[in-house]
Amino acid sequence: MKAYFIGGGIGSLAGAAFLIRDANLSGRDILMYEAQPLVGGSLDGALLPNGAYSLRGGRMLTTDHYECTWDLLSDIPSLERPGHSVRDETVAFNEENPAHSRARLVDRNRFKIDVSHMGFTAGDRLELLRLTEASEATLGSSRITDWLSPGFFESNFWYMWQTTFAFQPWHSAVELKRYLHRFMNEFPRIETLAGVKRTVYNQYDAIVRPLEDWLKRQGVQFVRGTRVTDMMFEPNGEKLRVRQLVLDRDGRAANVRLEDGDLVFFQNGSMTDASSLGTMAEPAPCLTKNDSQGWALWETIAKGRPEFGNPSAFNTSIPESYWLSFTGTCRDPRFFDQMGAFSGNRAGTGGLVTFKDSSWLMSVVLYHQPHFLGQPKNVQVFWGYALHPDRIGNFVAKPMSDCGGADILKELCGHLNFDRAIFEDAICIPCRMPYITSMFMPRHVTDRPLPVPKNSVNLAFVSQFVEIPDDVVFTVEYSVRAAQMAVYQLMKIDRPIPAVTRHDKSLAVIFATLEKAFA
Repeated sequence: MKAYFIGGGIGSLAGAAFLIRDANLSGRDILMYEAQPLVGGSLDGALLPNGAYSLRGGRMLTTDHYECTWDLLSDIPSLERPGHSVRDETVAFNEENPAHSRARLVDRNRFKIDVSHMGFTAGDRLELLRLTEASEATLGSSRITDWLSPGFFESNFWYMWQTTFAFQPWHSAVELKRYLHRFMNEFPRIETLAGVKRTVYNQYDAIVRPLEDWLKRQGVQFVRGTRVTDMMFEPNGEKLRVRQLVLDRDGRAANVRLEDGDLVFFQNGSMTDASSLGTMAEPAPCLTKNDSQGWALWETIAKGRPEFGNPSAFNTSIPESYWLSFTGTCRDPRFFDQMGAFSGNRAGTGGLVTFKDSSWLMSVVLYHQPHFLGQPKNVQVFWGYALHPDRIGNFVAKPMSDCGGADILKELCGHLNFDRAIFEDAICIPCRMPYITSMFMPRHVTDRPLPVPKNSVNLAFVSQFVEIPDDVVFTVEYSVRAAQMAVYQLMKIDRPIPAVTRHDKSLAVIFATLEKAFA
């Protein structure tokens, strides 16, 4: 038998690893098709030709959650620490660099806001409790604003929760409820981000590189420059079997016929589809799915097949799903030095600093350095993002979406009251992501397929756009868990999948959460 993976993101990489580790499939019988030059999907990081670094984003980790991810990374060798796994390496790094933010929210006067209390009214508490206790059937496709009053969105809690997890008020109430339950143990320490863990480097270098290296050594074939444009199905009673894949290899058509035992794992949809980069002088171009075709295959195979989900629930409203990030590359230590003095955190220990009164709702984070393999010692890299890039800036008289990197640094200096001279040798790269929060869009329960749809014989879905009860999207864990569920079901593996840790059932966590909510 052979296994074919469509897309080279973390879901596919994890799925291939589970096939080898737990199903004893030879890596030589696994093929992975990827249209881009690199695998890793949304877990990326790159050195650009002009010497600047670029990150679209970085997923947070936590040792109290992400059960399937740690299960996987426990068996992937570190590239830099012989005899240690990627998990060992990550845990050791976070023990050496514990997170404890001292400047989580900053106001218009550059004062660090006291975030020891959540800022709730009695009505806010009642509404939040009502939302967290409502069933998903009751919540349906409603939005967060259908359950919480306008005043709630001015609370300290909302500013911290929103920017930590990238929620918007118009996003799915179901997804917010899942987050509140899944991360209930983070509620009492949301102002310090003490539960957040980071990888040694950016997640491409720290997770994707060692995982890809291990898969290559097992014989997995990575077929780059290749897009799967269609699947041909054969009825199998009341079920469907993928019998053929239609490929586009750098503009040349090809077909792959599948035998009875062959399997297909498909990364449907993409939250970083149609991403684009700007420069110091120019904004990131406005692209859509027509420019990259990242949703095309899912749209094609879902027509007339409701068990395969409904991509239009997620990709038809760019104004509600996009935001901009930016990566700063500094060759002068003054910005990092001044941020350290202002925040009280050395780089790598503070997490997000959010400018609460920013029209763009801008946040920045200073990573532990170096953040890239091979990064020169005189270079420092930071990252930031804004949830309202369509609004006029406070110090730049235009929307962030119309700004190049120089304008973004000007806006950042304005909020910090820093002299712009600290950035005279810096390069800032804007990144526009039209679908970055598309998985949070309001949806019906049938809009996401199961990892293995009930009518599928040999096709599985492994992405942020599948349905997994109790778990939360926009995490590495969600893709890894989907891949593990899909592999175990199709291969009939008799090994338990790590359960979602139910911190929301812990009395200690519940009491700590209530104490924080009433502070």
